[in-house]
Amino acid sequence: MKARVRFAGRKREQGRGVERALKVSAFLALCALPLGGALRLLLDLAQSWALLAYGGASLLVLVLYWHDKRSARQGQRRTPENTLHAVELLGGWPGALVAQQVFRHKTRKVSYQVVFWGIVALHQAFWFDWLLLGGKFVRQVLPQLAGLL
Repeated sequence: MKARVRFAGRKREQGRGVERALKVSAFLALCALPLGGALRLLLDLAQSWALLAYGGASLLVLVLYWHDKRSARQGQRRTPENTLHAVELLGGWPGALVAQQVFRHKTRKVSYQVVFWGIVALHQAFWFDWLLLGGKFVRQVLPQLAGLL
């Protein structure tokens, strides 16, 4: 009987290791374009704003997720979702993705996840356009968006 329990436990641990490896791989793949773009800005144009924005916003959103999770557990006032999404949009989505996994927070709310993954897709599209298409799409869309404001 004990042999079966040990075997099942080992199997579960192996499954968690594979799951963790897949999550880390997906995270690194998602960070590849933004990191590549930020490094290109730094090396080609001596502009560090993108690296600073991603790093600073990721740290800030990590703290915000921690605080929101803590507040939820204690029944205190929560961090508004719009605040979390705004910081994610400003470059904090990598930190938010890590925080969601570490704190097991905001992972099941579908409406939240739809907006979050939309923000991630927006960042991916921006850097794909900037790095691989020379910014053609962004140069066309930004003036139109500015006209709406």
